Amino acid sequence: MTLESEMLVERRLVWRRLSLWRTLAVILGLALLVALLARGNAGGIHADHIARVDISGMILDDARQQELLKELQTSSRVKAVILHINSPGGTTTGGEALYQRIRRLAGKKPVVAVFGTVAASAAYMAGIGADHIVTRGSTITGSVGVIVQWPDMSRLLTRLGITMEELKSGKLKATPTPFKKATSEELAPMNELVKDTFDWFVTLVRERRNLKPGEVPGLAQGRVYTGRQAVRYALADEIGGEDEALAWLQSKKGIAAGIPVMERKVKREFGFDMLASVLKYVSARLGLEHFFALTFAGSGLLSNQGPAGTGASSNGLLSLWQLSGQAERLKTPH
Repeated sequence: MTLESEMLVERRLVWRRLSLWRTLAVILGLALLVALLARGNAGGIHADHIARVDISGMILDDARQQELLKELQTSSRVKAVILHINSPGGTTTGGEALYQRIRRLAGKKPVVAVFGTVAASAAYMAGIGADHIVTRGSTITGSVGVIVQWPDMSRLLTRLGITMEELKSGKLKATPTPFKKATSEELAPMNELVKDTFDWFVTLVRERRNLKPGEVPGLAQGRVYTGRQAVRYALADEIGGEDEALAWLQSKKGIAAGIPVMERKVKREFGFDMLASVLKYVSARLGLEHFFALTFAGSGLLSNQGPAGTGASSNGLLSLWQLSGQAERLKTPH
């Protein structure tokens, strides 16, 4: 073997050794970084803190979100909870489940709701579960009510020459249906269902906000209010944001001023989280985020449920304001 060949082989061996050590160094560095992050997170969670929880998008019967609130309820390190709510609502059962979980949480430690751009329908239902409500002056809130919707495709099917045939155990089974115009007899049970749920919702508002619904203009008609109007009608407590929420916790609940606020998030799988983020971004750019959320409600893709979900579905009663979700497009009338 020539000297030149020997030098070439030696260089290759050296390069391989360097590559191996570089790879090991990168792996060790990443492992150290992960360990430090894990230690930092663990240290924060195991230290006294105020938990900040985000409640946004469609409100569904979300088991993972409820599990997070339950965890905060039982943790001795969580001294108070601030709920940042920014949602047009969702399913009535989702709002009910979230409200009940928040009330259990508030039975153990102080809870403040901070309303964002919109906190309406099922989102407002969740908000009144807190001990105190802080809202921005221009927040859209209220919309106390319940809806159930279905398309009437009967005329379209007639034009296409399509007739739907069915056999069912009773004439009110699976009614109303998109395939024929509903009769007054078929609508009567749905009206009762909506009224029963609406009466329950109004009772929650009356009890939690200590007011008479008849004294609040438009409440029984499902109207929305600005944050300023909400405070005026006692649907919320004060104007502001997280600073005001912290001030209330310190002055009214004795929470020490030096306790840090830590964000606590629903645990989700990484791959699913990435897919959900992409879908949310794309649907938001198209102005269809809440339409997409209803469409994928059963799978949990646009909620915090995870791949398995909880069986939640857009079927059923909705407590939702402005399905398009484009509150920012509202214009001042000329």
